[in-house]
Amino acid sequence: MAIAAVIVLPLGLIFLLSGILLNFIQAIFFILVRPFSMSMYRRINKVVAELLWLEIIWLFDWWADIKVDLFIDSETFQLMGREHALVIANHRCDIDWLVGWVLAQRAGCLGSALAIMKKSSKYLPVLGWSMWFSDYVFLERSWSKDEETLKSGFQNLKDFPRPFWLALFVEGTRFTQEKLLAAQEYAASAGLPVPRNVLVPRTKGFVSAVNNMRSFVPAIYDVTVAIPKNEPRPTMLRMFRGQSSVLHVHSQATSDERIARNKQWRCTVDALLEHHLVEGTFVDKDRQDIGRPKKSLFVMIGWSCLLIYGSIKFFEWFSGLPSWEELAICVSFLAIVMILMQILIVFSQSEHSILPKVSPPREPMKENLLQ
Repeated sequence: MAIAAVIVLPLGLIFLLSGILLNFIQAIFFILVRPFSMSMYRRINKVVAELLWLEIIWLFDWWADIKVDLFIDSETFQLMGREHALVIANHRCDIDWLVGWVLAQRAGCLGSALAIMKKSSKYLPVLGWSMWFSDYVFLERSWSKDEETLKSGFQNLKDFPRPFWLALFVEGTRFTQEKLLAAQEYAASAGLPVPRNVLVPRTKGFVSAVNNMRSFVPAIYDVTVAIPKNEPRPTMLRMFRGQSSVLHVHSQATSDERIARNKQWRCTVDALLEHHLVEGTFVDKDRQDIGRPKKSLFVMIGWSCLLIYGSIKFFEWFSGLPSWEELAICVSFLAIVMILMQILIVFSQSEHSILPKVSPPREPMKENLLQ
């Protein structure tokens, strides 16, 4: 615990202080620029948000040295980051969202990488606030409330000035063994194929996305994340501790109809993950080298230098205060940093996710999902 605190504290200081500064800059442009030019605001916000999100990618790439093996055909790989895309993914581990950021950074669209997330995420200090300023779509997990939110959020992306990715986790929650057992019981009672590696997908959000964005989003990427059986499951806490891992990501262009028919998506991804479990890899796609760009390293070095300089100036001013006030302020500030970082770590853990209720299946022809 003491070792974790020694590591988390300095990293937390850099992340929170730089994050609050960047959130403040985002707020200024949100107030002064967005009302007059949405396009200009988004171009500026892309740069500002990347300065924050690259810190998390540095943690992933350089501190924890987590490796991502991407399996994708060459044609789709070349198009990544050059077109608007809806990214459909399974939700395998606590940091799937960060894997998406890593791939987006490699594709050159990190600042315009968006996602559909639960509403509580936007209240997460620094990180959640940056997502809110960046037009993430936040849901309450109640269709009566979320239907209009989704429609408005999708239409709001119509004039996005740069290629964006919008990520949607079809299962609606992160995968755990407890949730898998519940999904298997549901599938058996409903007469559906019993899954072994995925949960029962929720397709309403996907269908809404297709219906509202098909005119300006040309691509749908079906992404499957798998963890090799001899590798530890990556978490935020393991990342802070510098503990490495390997993730395998399978990606392919797909059609809206295949995802909308949840039985076909579930069976395909389930079989893909089962094959990966046996073979230890994805064999139907080429492995592409996504490298490890140094940009996040330079950003982290820059923030570290600013923090050191600011600390020196702060302690120069600090020396004029009585000693007990110095101690009280330091202890209070460091305690706040540790609490906020603990919130970030706990928030990312899958056991705190709630399993959404799944409605009984209806016949595909009666659903009339895709207009």
